[in-house]
Amino acid sequence: MLDNQVIVVTGASSGIGALTAEMLSSQGAYVVLAGRSEERLKQVGGRMKGSYELALLDVRDTAQVQALFSQIEHKHGRIDVLVNNAGYGIFETFIDMPQEQFEDMMDVNYMGIVRCTQAVLPGMIQRKSGHIVNVASMAGKIGSAKSTAYSATKHAVLGLTNSLRQELRGTGITVSAVNPGPIDTPFFSLADPTGGYVKNVGWFMMKPEYVAGRIVKLIRKRKEEIDLPRLAGAGIRFYNLFPRLADRLSYRFMNKK
Repeated sequence: MLDNQVIVVTGASSGIGALTAEMLSSQGAYVVLAGRSEERLKQVGGRMKGSYELALLDVRDTAQVQALFSQIEHKHGRIDVLVNNAGYGIFETFIDMPQEQFEDMMDVNYMGIVRCTQAVLPGMIQRKSGHIVNVASMAGKIGSAKSTAYSATKHAVLGLTNSLRQELRGTGITVSAVNPGPIDTPFFSLADPTGGYVKNVGWFMMKPEYVAGRIVKLIRKRKEEIDLPRLAGAGIRFYNLFPRLADRLSYRFMNKK
């Protein structure tokens, strides 16, 4: 089903982005690996089983985003799938987080998706076909201490995703959200440099191969949303029904940072 599909993966130089790109390549897709580190992109490219290309991209740079997607469209005639995966997190109390960090995290995690999606959508709308996959987070559905900046960006991503999905119904374009809980990836080397959070929730962390596999499955089946792991998804549904009760019951478990 993915044979010869042109798929762009942002944040593809490590973690979930790199693994997802590798799996997509192994299933026949032509993958564009987009990220800021040429060296790390080359390392990922060396593990690809199918056709691919590397693209240096900082999703904060509007001109760079527009130029890259225009170049890909011109070269291949289309972009079938966009996986908006670029993002990062830093865990800090609200009072101690510099405003500049709030702004940069929103610029990367949210505005990066806005820029890439606006760049790819005109071609998809013209062809009446395409798939946009936004890697959000469980943090976009439920907040926790020391996640004010990061959680706000992911709430924004889910608001964008859900609204855009409604806007594009009937166009042939699928808009999907992937909402994972904690994953055992380099994400935490920046988000949690002390290692305290990872130590506290290590038993609950998912293997990156599992999450990447689920993302590839979502792309193949064109599903609109997945929550990972399933247990956390059930917890989110309970939270939506009984938010105040869930806050009191989940406080000790959720606030492990």
